[in-house]
Amino acid sequence: MFFASDNSGPAHPEVMAAISAANEGYAMPYGADTIMDEVRARIRTLFEAPDAAVYLVATGTAANSLALATMCAPYETVFCSPTAHIHEDECNAPEFYSGGAKLTIVGTSDQMTPDALRASIESEQTRGVHGPQRGPVSITQVTERGAVHTLAEIKALADVAKSYGLGVHLDGARFANAQAALGCTAAEMTWKSGVDVVSFGGTKNGCMGVEAVIFFDPAKAWEFELRRKRGAHLFSKHRYLSAQMLAYLINDLWLTSAKQANANCARLAAGLNEVAGARITNRPDANIIFAELPRAAHQRLAAAGARYYVLAGDVDIGDADEPLPCRLVCDWSITEELIDAFVGTAKG
Repeated sequence: MFFASDNSGPAHPEVMAAISAANEGYAMPYGADTIMDEVRARIRTLFEAPDAAVYLVATGTAANSLALATMCAPYETVFCSPTAHIHEDECNAPEFYSGGAKLTIVGTSDQMTPDALRASIESEQTRGVHGPQRGPVSITQVTERGAVHTLAEIKALADVAKSYGLGVHLDGARFANAQAALGCTAAEMTWKSGVDVVSFGGTKNGCMGVEAVIFFDPAKAWEFELRRKRGAHLFSKHRYLSAQMLAYLINDLWLTSAKQANANCARLAAGLNEVAGARITNRPDANIIFAELPRAAHQRLAAAGARYYVLAGDVDIGDADEPLPCRLVCDWSITEELIDAFVGTAKG
């Protein structure tokens, strides 16, 4: 009963088999492998972007930070939500890789609004040489609170950014989960909605460790390559990244895995709604649930070996009925039996 993170689940057997197959013989290094040629072609087809520049790195932090550094000068600022991964969970890596660009927090929610974004943009670049200059807007899809931006919401934010001549980055660590939830195409969720650069995640959705960075306008491609190398994220044995991503793309494994993760989350949410004293506190559009469960339920789950994050309070000490907040994340590999066992244990 492991619901701590979609980073915690196993890599998909098809991904592991692809890595093993890529281990035969020799291949050109540093992304010159023939597998990468096919990855590049498939991603361009998937995103309906024949001229896109496509690169692979091993982590989401590298994908976001190197992409934003390529989009943003050191004296500029990146606009993002207060719960954005680049703000809360990347140890100032975007600032580091960009050479000092700051982050400007927009609003108080996990989803920026066009009005709040416009106000934040207007408040910057007002002090001439003394203050930060306006830089790109970064949208998280799925948000760290489990919500999925609609296509209209992405476009509305992008329209604001474009009205100031600013680029738009999409942090798509859970890109597949969002697309599965919306039932749209990859192109519709990115460049057709105004996104310039996307981090297309694989690690949280069945890969061992690979993320794609896609520039729909290849003008910045060479700069990204230089930054990736200088930042120590160009793999010499790149074929092992390529093999993962190719397996992820073949037969739409990326999308079927995300649909399964989302379905697992829906099943868990339905079960939690039947637990006395439980309350779901977010909008679980994809595969993440924030909820409150009575302390007694947390105690039963801990005793049964369930793993997830309790966000506040002491599970062991206090009123049995006191609700304690938690986060539950489903990946593709969680079985219905484990979900039902979790719910059954929570019910007591």
